[in-house]
Amino acid sequence: MSMKWPQILALTLAAIPDAGWAQMSNDTVKIGVLTDMSGPYADNTGAGTVLATQMAIDDFGGKINGKPIELVWADHQNKPDVGASIARKWADVEGVDVIVDVVGSAVAFAVQNVAAEKNRVMLNVGSGAADLTGPACTPVSVQWAWDTYSFGGIIGKALVKRGLDTFFFITVDYAFGQQMERDMTVALEQAGGKRVGGARHPFGTTDFSSYLLQAQASKAKVVAIANAGNDQANTVKQGAEFGLRKGGQEFAALVAAREVKAIGLPIAQGLMAPVSWYWDLDDETRAYAKRFYEKRKAMPSEFQAGAYSAVLHYLKAVQASGTDEAKTVVRKMKELPVGDMYARHAKLREDGRMVHDLYLVQAKSPSESKADWDVLQILTTIPGDEAFRPIADGGCPLIKKP
Repeated sequence: MSMKWPQILALTLAAIPDAGWAQMSNDTVKIGVLTDMSGPYADNTGAGTVLATQMAIDDFGGKINGKPIELVWADHQNKPDVGASIARKWADVEGVDVIVDVVGSAVAFAVQNVAAEKNRVMLNVGSGAADLTGPACTPVSVQWAWDTYSFGGIIGKALVKRGLDTFFFITVDYAFGQQMERDMTVALEQAGGKRVGGARHPFGTTDFSSYLLQAQASKAKVVAIANAGNDQANTVKQGAEFGLRKGGQEFAALVAAREVKAIGLPIAQGLMAPVSWYWDLDDETRAYAKRFYEKRKAMPSEFQAGAYSAVLHYLKAVQASGTDEAKTVVRKMKELPVGDMYARHAKLREDGRMVHDLYLVQAKSPSESKADWDVLQILTTIPGDEAFRPIADGGCPLIKKP
C-alpha cells in the first residue's frame, strides 16, 4: 500500500528527536528575575540576584543554539498580587520563559500558580516555604537553595543537642514564618526539646520590644527568630539591647554573612545558623565571590549564588532539550547532573527539590575575623539526603505513592 506525503511527513517527524526539532519561543530565551528590589530582602536578593543571573548568562555564552538570551527584572514589592500580575504580564505579553528568585514565600505561592497556569518555568531561590515542593509542587517549578524543613531541622536539632531545649518563637506572620515555626518545632520535639510559647508579628515590623519582652518572660533557653532580612536583624539588635543573651537566653536565627554584617560581630558573635552556601568555603567559591565583588562591591549572598547556579543549570537544560518549553526543560533539568560552585553532591528530585549539602555555621567573634567579610565559621557539613525532607513525606502530587 502506497503512502501519501502527509503520512510520510508525520512518520518522519515522529522519528526526529525533540532536541533536533524543537524551537525557541520568539527565537529567544527570556529570563525574568522577580525579586525584592527595595524591601527587607533586597540586600540578600534584589540587584545582586539580577547581577548573578547576568553572570550566569555571560558564563554560558549569551546564546543557546544561536538564539540570544535576554534578561528582564521587576520588583514584586513583597506583595503576592503584584508578583502574580507581573508574572502574568511576562507570560502573556513579554514572552518571558523562566521566572527566577521570587523571594518571599507568600509571593512565591502566588507566582508559582501563575507559572503553572501559563506553562513557564519557575526557579524558586530566595523563597523557603517547604510546601512549595510539597502540596503546592508543579511540573514547571523547582526549589533551589533552601527550605523551612531543612533549615528548621538543622538549627533545632543542633541547639537541643547542646542542651538548649526550650524554645520561644518570634515569627513573621505569613507563609514563610508559619512554616519555619512548624518545621523547627517538629525537629526540636523529635530531638527532645519543647516549644514553650510564641508571638507573631507583621511583616516589616520595626519595633520588636513587646515580642522580646514576652520571650524574656518565658524563660525559654532559646528565642527562635522565624523571620528574615531586616526583620531578623532588628530582632537580634533589639534583643541585645534588652539583654536577652546576657540573661542566658540564646538566639536561633537564619543569620548568614549579610545579616551578621548588618547586626555586627560584637552582637552577632556566637550565633549559630544553617546556610546553603558561604563565599569562603573553598577556592572555587572564593573565585566566584571575587568576580561578584568586583562588580557589586559586596560578597554574594547564598541566594544570589543560588540564582547563578539555578540559571546556569536551566540554560544547560534548554540547550540539551533544544526547546524552552517549560515542562520539557524541567524534565531535562531533573535528568542532567547538578554540580557547580554552589551545588555540592547535588541532585534535582522529581518533586522539584534540589538536594545538596548544607552547612551549620557560627558567627565569629571580632578577634577571630581577619577581613571585612570574614564573619562565619563552618561547624559542620550536613549531607543533603539528611537535611531535606524525604520525597515520600512531602505530599507532592507529582509523586506516585507505592
